[in-house]
Amino acid sequence: MTTADLTAKSISELKTEIKRRERQLTSLHKKREKVVAQLQEIDDQISELGGTASGASPIGGGRKRYRNDANLADSLVDLLKTKVMSVTQASIEVQKAGYKTTSPNFRTIVNQTLLRDKRFKRVGRGLYTSGKATAMKKKTTKKRPAKRNTRRSKK
Repeated sequence: MTTADLTAKSISELKTEIKRRERQLTSLHKKREKVVAQLQEIDDQISELGGTASGASPIGGGRKRYRNDANLADSLVDLLKTKVMSVTQASIEVQKAGYKTTSPNFRTIVNQTLLRDKRFKRVGRGLYTSGKATAMKKKTTKKRPAKRNTRRSKK
């Protein structure tokens, strides 16, 4: 029944309709529980065979995100305390240190974190640190010899 159909009904007819819908809702909940139990059994069988259930499971929700002990910025601070690294090196090393991510653009995220957070210091082009580490020796420019006067003086 639509809302327009209900406006013309009496109170007793509306109460009857509410009871009918509640029974239908209870029935649907029971059906859903049975189907979810069947899906769980199928997922268990797939797991026993070494596979993973594809797609989002209606039981647990959508895609799972990793939970790290520390946020990315804190993990990078620990990593760069005594080192100077490029963005690419830092993104690889922080993952080796245990930071988990599923991002296909993780290097970009690391770069944004290094630029935004005031705890990081840029010590060279693409090189960052969080501690007192400094970049390798700066290249010293060689002094050019003074230009010789190549014009010959007229005598």
